[in-house]
Amino acid sequence: MTAVIEVKNLTKRYRDTTAVDDISFTIERDAIYGLLGRNGAGKTTVMSILTAQNFPTAGEIRVFGESPYENAAVLSRMCFVRESQKYPDDATPLHAFRIARLFYPQWDQALADRLIAEFRLPVKTRIKKLSRGQLSAVGVIIGIAARAEVTFFDEPYLGLDAVARQIFYDRLLEDYAEHPRTIILSSHLIDEVSNLLEKVIVIDGGRIIMDEDTESIRDRAATVTGESTAVEAFVTGREVIHRESLGRVTSATVLGALSAADRAELAASHLDATPVSLQQLIVRQTQRATTTTDEGALR
Repeated sequence: MTAVIEVKNLTKRYRDTTAVDDISFTIERDAIYGLLGRNGAGKTTVMSILTAQNFPTAGEIRVFGESPYENAAVLSRMCFVRESQKYPDDATPLHAFRIARLFYPQWDQALADRLIAEFRLPVKTRIKKLSRGQLSAVGVIIGIAARAEVTFFDEPYLGLDAVARQIFYDRLLEDYAEHPRTIILSSHLIDEVSNLLEKVIVIDGGRIIMDEDTESIRDRAATVTGESTAVEAFVTGREVIHRESLGRVTSATVLGALSAADRAELAASHLDATPVSLQQLIVRQTQRATTTTDEGALR
């Protein structure tokens, strides 16, 4: 597939803090990416640099093969919906949509009108008077209706209730199927968005700890539960990323797909094995990366 974004050895420092630490990755055309990680992991910093709203300390960035900085031809092909978007004090959603319609050549007004109705957005109310969820709806509508070639959604669900979040997921996927483009979605609600994602990039402490197709991750790990001695015997020699015990029962999460022989062994040992969700795997991998970093710092 064709790469629309190429990042090599990107680093961003703020005085004594390294927000992004020498990362490299590629974003391909017409795919939905999940840019995932904890608060403060570096996700927003990466997106703001890619959209030329921040500057790197070091590294090379190419969007559509060019540097995005002061490059109107590149920036007009991207849309960045960010959680902290600011608007003029007297602006209304109507003003925001009219400006977006002028800026984005692929803007679909009929789609915007449909989303306005579905989110029940009061378009003539000043934006600073909107609720947190209504403000998020403004950004979501712009992000979907703009149909930019590359669209970044930074925590787009904040303030949206469960119904509104589902509307966002449904309409995003529906319009993406009809009008493919590259979408980078940053979210803490990993299980909610996991079915949308084709590729996952996980950042922790400013470093990438996972960069893979979602399908290749689904059978990556399993949680084995049962009598402690039997569990420990089964996981010996395997890569354990999480372990917890209560009395004589142990639960261990192991990396690697389970073979037919593994499942026969589990049955013979009266052990249960359950798949690990994308969110659980990312949480465990993040905890593991943090522990490894802390141990290294102590040496």
